[in-house]
Amino acid sequence: MNELHIGTIAAELGISPRQVASTAQLLDEGATVPFIARYRKEGTGSLDEVAIAAIRDRGVELQELDDRRAAILKSLEERELLTEDLKRAVAAAKTMTALEDVYAPYRPKRRTRATIAKDAGLEPLADLLCANQPGIAPIEAARPFVSADKGIADAEAALAGARDILAERFSDDATARAQVRRLFWDAGTVRSTVVNGKQAEGIKFKDYYDWSEPIAKVPSHRLLAMRRGEDEGFLRLRVTPPEDEAIAILERLFVKAPGRPGGEQVRLAAHDAYRRLLGAAIEGEVRAESKKKADADAIRVFVDNLRQLLLAPPLGQKNVLAIDPGYRTGCKVVCLDRQGKLVHHDVIFATAASAEQARRAGETVRALVQRFQIEAISIGNGTAGRETEQFVRALELPSTIPIVVVNESGASVYSASDVAREEFPDQDVTVRGAVSIGRRLMDPLAELVKIDPKAIGVGQYQHDVDQAALKRGLDDVVMSCVNGVGVELNTASKQVLAYVSGLGPALAGKIVAFRDENGAFRSRRQLLKVPRLGAKAFEQCAGFLRIRNGDHPLDASAVHPERYGVVDAMARDLDCSVPDLLREPALRERLDPQKYVSDTVGLPTLGDILEELARPGRDPRERFEAFAFKEGIEKLEDLEAGMVLPGIVTNVTAFGAFVDVGVHQDGLVHVSQLADRYVKDPSEVVKVQQRVSVTVLEVDVARKRIALSMRKNPAVGNAREPRTSPATPREATRGPKDAVPRPPVAAGPGRGFNALAEAFRKKG
Repeated sequence: MNELHIGTIAAELGISPRQVASTAQLLDEGATVPFIARYRKEGTGSLDEVAIAAIRDRGVELQELDDRRAAILKSLEERELLTEDLKRAVAAAKTMTALEDVYAPYRPKRRTRATIAKDAGLEPLADLLCANQPGIAPIEAARPFVSADKGIADAEAALAGARDILAERFSDDATARAQVRRLFWDAGTVRSTVVNGKQAEGIKFKDYYDWSEPIAKVPSHRLLAMRRGEDEGFLRLRVTPPEDEAIAILERLFVKAPGRPGGEQVRLAAHDAYRRLLGAAIEGEVRAESKKKADADAIRVFVDNLRQLLLAPPLGQKNVLAIDPGYRTGCKVVCLDRQGKLVHHDVIFATAASAEQARRAGETVRALVQRFQIEAISIGNGTAGRETEQFVRALELPSTIPIVVVNESGASVYSASDVAREEFPDQDVTVRGAVSIGRRLMDPLAELVKIDPKAIGVGQYQHDVDQAALKRGLDDVVMSCVNGVGVELNTASKQVLAYVSGLGPALAGKIVAFRDENGAFRSRRQLLKVPRLGAKAFEQCAGFLRIRNGDHPLDASAVHPERYGVVDAMARDLDCSVPDLLREPALRERLDPQKYVSDTVGLPTLGDILEELARPGRDPRERFEAFAFKEGIEKLEDLEAGMVLPGIVTNVTAFGAFVDVGVHQDGLVHVSQLADRYVKDPSEVVKVQQRVSVTVLEVDVARKRIALSMRKNPAVGNAREPRTSPATPREATRGPKDAVPRPPVAAGPGRGFNALAEAFRKKG
């Protein structure tokens, strides 16, 4: 990374150039973001993963800018257009937009009205009109340019051609483009209208048949919904500022003699420039940039939700009985040992069953609990989930066995995947799905990394955003979570290992193959015997891999092997062993970290080492606590306005949060109902997997919609679901294939919820 980029990034992020330079060098050397954040704090000044990723991403953007700059200079030079002034202007451009504005007048163009006029020799007339506006007589000035051979029939035709040249010149002017672009963002409006004849077919977009709002304020989910309507051919979408203000900008810049004949010609050219060229060009830019911003918002929501889901508290290594509920085909039951290995599977008929079937199902469950020493029961939250939960609770199993309803989103995707077929080649999809439900209770992170994050259902219009940017964001958060928690080397699947710093799918597969062939790893150093796993990969991955009961006590900790010598020195100074140091807090309290500072090891790293010695291999996730829905509330019809229920947040979006209250249909807590204060960003208040208490505002059984509130004193009874957002999780995650987010409507009688939502919207 060059010095200019280092200074730019340092200024933008508010950190020192040294931090940027050191981080950039580590990235260039192949270090990963988690590795740099955890094991190179001295070099980066203890930057966190967010800052390191920002340096990485901004560096890529600046390099792309430099590459484009070089391509432009090369093009100008080859066409003998490069002057010193132009060279300086290209070098001074700080953004891609500014660079393209500088290049616009010189960009090779297809045959346009302006190029045709230039070929006819009308450019001198255009220059004359522009340079000598006060005293020029346009018709007289144009007569010498009349030429039948060149298709210029009369003076009026010559003036029209000259205006075409001026219009293109004004449209390409960097100052004009910048000022009109600013007007678009300051005063531009996005407006959607229905395509003629598509009213019936596009009914799901009805609320956008005639809708407009400022482009600078339109929420990301609403913009993405309107764009979807446009893509599907039901809506027309325009982004426009007040036209008179846009044209006034060009008149101020280029009309030097308003009211004079020459000035009138230039004025006409300015009007044509905006209406035919510049307006459409800037509209395209603003549409692209607003889409990019909307994508970034949606991706941020998705990434934040996924992080919370991946870091959900694990039950840990327990013998688990997992049930994938069902009606007609029965409930698939699997038993897993403490390592998550499938040891038994069966089918029971516990719901919509005869009394005899239910009796046999109960006997089967009791027998399996005893036979496999079951320590916890995991039940999927899909169809028949609550009924199955009530059935199991009625069996009066030992109170020490928690019965937990688990979110099964994506389990069916996993069960039909190549990963599942490889793990369980002899089992059908029902068994694989039940196994996934059980493992999610034991270790959500280890199981969910096997599933495409887009199948888990915690995103917002994920199919409409830039898929490459979405993948980068999701990969980053999965890698961050996996390395933040640490990975058990001897039990981890290759899907989990693939996200460990420095590895990837190929090396992860080789590690598993080596483990299968040679048995469990006894030390981290054994990794160097894995084919194609060299010193660099070992440096990157070793600290994040754990070996319980291995040859070296620190192999179970997050202390990197490169720092084992520091711990050995501490033990020697205290005349004890490393295991003693791990066991005895009194010994660690006698250590002076300053004594072990060196050129490569500073106090930040030493602080991390001491924390690890106190709690080696500590899992940073919260402690698992069983959760239960309210008894007797199992279906939508059981809900009534005013009920206060426990729930679990399943998805957080820009417009609110969806909460599972145990009725097979998540309810929406609109952003205006999240707290007794104005909330701009729902993620400030709630997180995915958070346990909350909600009040039922209204239930629409026909449309399967539930309006909820987390306010202390919500208005109940006259609420209407706010028409500002999707009403179901499916609508939120998949976008408007089935329904679309609705724009706000005016409050009226019986619309207390809408009135409140509108008040909050205006306040914000």
